[in-house]
Amino acid sequence: MTTQSDRVVIIGVAGDSGCGKSTFLRRLTDLFGQEFMTVICLDDYHSLDRKGRKEAGVTALDPRANNFDLMYEQIKALKEGKAIDKPIYNHETGMIDPPERIEPNKVVVIEGLHPFYDERVRNLVDFGVYLDISEEVKINWKIQRDMAERGHTYEDVIASINARKPDFDAYIDPQKQYADVVIQILPTRLIEDKDSKILRVRLIQKEGINGFEPVYLFDEGSTIEWRPCGRKLTCTYPGLKMYYGPDNYYGKEVSVLELDGQFDNLEEMIYVESHLSKTGTKYYGEMTELLLKHKDYPGSNNGSGLFQVLVGLKMREMYELLTSGQTKVTADSAV
Repeated sequence: MTTQSDRVVIIGVAGDSGCGKSTFLRRLTDLFGQEFMTVICLDDYHSLDRKGRKEAGVTALDPRANNFDLMYEQIKALKEGKAIDKPIYNHETGMIDPPERIEPNKVVVIEGLHPFYDERVRNLVDFGVYLDISEEVKINWKIQRDMAERGHTYEDVIASINARKPDFDAYIDPQKQYADVVIQILPTRLIEDKDSKILRVRLIQKEGINGFEPVYLFDEGSTIEWRPCGRKLTCTYPGLKMYYGPDNYYGKEVSVLELDGQFDNLEEMIYVESHLSKTGTKYYGEMTELLLKHKDYPGSNNGSGLFQVLVGLKMREMYELLTSGQTKVTADSAV
């Protein structure tokens, strides 16, 4: 008989390719430890290899190219504490390799294009996050990466984005309504910035999730705009602006925390951290420490790094709650 402490916690991480999932997963490893966390890339459940997709005229984003029955059966088995023989999709060859044995672990992260697409799989997820990159930022990132690193032309990059867009809009993007938390990356509103070098990042947190209390700035439930630049923070132009307030997202009540701009001195993040509540930290400065640990990770000096760390802390809090047998976080158990 499995006890509450043996419970396998399933975390879902969804988003398009190139949206920062791998950086986020590295941050989660810091919090849970490599030995306690197993990551499953849902590309392994492609039912068609690259050649098969080409012949069928479908992309990897199309549900018809994926085996959701097997995905459901195997994630369910892991959640029940049973080992599975998981297929392997080989990204180098585009073929499906022989399966590998996966043992259940304390935390199993399912990441990829479709963690919330199939209702059966979605219902197995204990906590879900969607990484939502706006069209303008996605295009700029892809242009910078593919033209600089892969030698593609501007026209090639735009053509590849446009080819994926109908399937992305139909099958991937709608999944964000099922996530408990959405990290939304948008162009800045502080200045005109055509290259998306400065970002406005929003943390959209669902209200009413059992065991999850949204992070807030200053005063829970209020609407706050805050410019911490001046004598408190080192800010070069255009500075930094934070926002917190209630909103509605896909018909659900949410709390939104937003950071527009970037930090010049990451050590000063401690000042911002001291004004946030219900962060899931275990001691003063833990959030800042986690960011400083990997200053080189993409987004560490802006809201994407900050909110990835915050979501990781909230996931740890949720994990501890689920494995302790409690059903609800008390108001003073999260600071």
